[in-house]
Amino acid sequence: MIEKMLQIENKLGLHVRPAAKFVELASQFEADVTLIKDSLEVNGKSIMGVLMLEAEYGTEVTLRVQGEDEQHSAEALSDFLKGKIDEEFI
Repeated sequence: MIEKMLQIENKLGLHVRPAAKFVELASQFEADVTLIKDSLEVNGKSIMGVLMLEAEYGTEVTLRVQGEDEQHSAEALSDFLKGKIDEEFI
């Protein structure tokens, strides 16, 4: 299991389009993906769950990844949350 505390660096936070892109990316991996904000834990492969976090720019979340391809998925999802994506395409 890999667990990382991250800050949302996408200027628009995880509103609908970035949340959908996150879920789409997470769903490409076999590993279980969980996002945690405060005491709320949600399935990172669920659009409704990710939106429930109401994670705006600067919000701290914990990314928990567990499973067969956890290393690769943790890196890709961390990069996404850190804003290492082209925001024009979200």
